[in-house]
Amino acid sequence: MLTEARVREVLGSLNDPFLHKSLAELDAIEEIKIKEEKNHVSVKVAIARTGTSEQLQLQTQIVNLLKEAGAASVGIRFGQLPDEVLAAHRHAEPEQEKNLLTSNTTTFIAIASGKGGVGKSTVSVNLAVALARLGKKVGLIDADIYGFSVPDMMGITKRPVVRGEKIIPVERFGVQVISMGFFVEDNSPIIWRGPMLGKMLNSFFSEVEWDDLDYLLLDLPPGTGDVALDVHSMLPSCKEIIVTTPHPTAAFVAARAGAMALKTAHEVLGVIENMAYFESKKTGEKEYVFGRGGGDKLAEELNTEVLGRLPLDQPDWNDDDFAPSIYQEDHKLGKIYLEIADKVISRLK
Repeated sequence: MLTEARVREVLGSLNDPFLHKSLAELDAIEEIKIKEEKNHVSVKVAIARTGTSEQLQLQTQIVNLLKEAGAASVGIRFGQLPDEVLAAHRHAEPEQEKNLLTSNTTTFIAIASGKGGVGKSTVSVNLAVALARLGKKVGLIDADIYGFSVPDMMGITKRPVVRGEKIIPVERFGVQVISMGFFVEDNSPIIWRGPMLGKMLNSFFSEVEWDDLDYLLLDLPPGTGDVALDVHSMLPSCKEIIVTTPHPTAAFVAARAGAMALKTAHEVLGVIENMAYFESKKTGEKEYVFGRGGGDKLAEELNTEVLGRLPLDQPDWNDDDFAPSIYQEDHKLGKIYLEIADKVISRLK
């Protein structure tokens, strides 16, 4: 069974990622709690800067070390080192290096919706995979930080590794993926305010070692909240695709996300109408269970086009290579996603 002394011994040699001093030297391990019956260890650690990718790297190291030492589960809280400690050890900030935000070869495409439940994340992961199938170098940021779902949808079981001071994204179906879900223990809720979300999103751009990408897709949270605003300010040349269902209310709400894009000079590439209809496999008859016309009305309002209509259907699951939301290339919806991806590429030319 782990003891407080053993936890301090295990973690004490880890360095603060900014001050390059050990946690023991900085007296940064502020609190340790051990629940013996569950073999659960909780720690509170103070560091120089919170809400960064360096914090995520340190968090991953702490979890791995404590589990290797025998902990069944780990809880971590981060706080700020006292001002006097920072003043005594602060080094000059390193010179800013080139990153994805300064790239002139990558096209950013945000996938947005006015409300949840319209299949925006499903569209994001399948469009990313379709672009990769067409030979493009594609990255995907799960920017829905509160409602992250991309790793589960794509059947990703690995976590990113750290190389030097960079996080290496996980690759699946030819798509490089980064998500808040990789850095959360046991599907814990994220309880953050807006500024913290912006810092994390910025870290996903600048602190991840992306390959040279043709396209980087961002699965945005629904609505027009903090993360969407951050994307608009960080990426002034970002393109957008709006996802809706045919239902009039969904299209009405989606128009707000489209209007926000237009007001911030983001080009709307088009509208994708999800859950457009249900087609009986026995009779081939189409049932428009959510109504008709929402996508066309939204496209007209935003002065753009409908890139594609996706019927209700589920992927063919493969237990040996499980990815519950990815459609195979020869699936009916897989073919529609390839058509949509081809339209996106053509519009961007």
